Amino acid sequence: MTDRRMVHVVDDEDAVRRSIAFMLKTSGFAVTPWESGVAFLRAARHEAPGCALLDIRMPEMDGLQVQQELAAHGIGFPVIVLTGHGDVATAVAAMRAGAIDFLEKPFEKTALLAALDRGFAHLERRDTAAASARDASVRIAALTPREQDILRGLVRGHPNKTIAYDLGISPRTVEVHRANVMTKLGVHSLSDALRLAFAAGLADPVDNT
Repeated sequence: MTDRRMVHVVDDEDAVRRSIAFMLKTSGFAVTPWESGVAFLRAARHEAPGCALLDIRMPEMDGLQVQQELAAHGIGFPVIVLTGHGDVATAVAAMRAGAIDFLEKPFEKTALLAALDRGFAHLERRDTAAASARDASVRIAALTPREQDILRGLVRGHPNKTIAYDLGISPRTVEVHRANVMTKLGVHSLSDALRLAFAAGLADPVDNT
């Protein structure tokens, strides 16, 4: 995340874009205005991450369609929808589709800033989760294949004896490998090891055998 948080303002009315951009820039945000949803989508994949303010009613492609296309292409900008028509049903549909908030024009500056705070908090949580997943994957990749087998057994909830039987080794050998797993992962409890495994996507289907 940069010091100046980026907001993409997508609205077909020039006066609205200018007004919102001025409001946000004077509040310390970086702003990129877009005159249509189509123009925004063409460039969104290569743009700086940030929140997207999407006007609901635009020609060619409305705000809901833009939101759907962002999701379909895996572009995870938190979305805040803007409506000047009191269209609550449409705003609710946007929220169901994952929008952070909706604002009815004309809106107060405080309402916009509060909505953006929620959007950026969401973005930062997601970035933190992604960084945690990468860190967990790196740590688990440093384990030997046998140690990873032991960790998978722990993920399944199996005791040492069951893991030993499944792998054709002694329970004592499982204990040694398990201790090595904990040391290499830099954790002090089974729950911490499991959290790392889950973050790295190591969770296997539930096995009750």
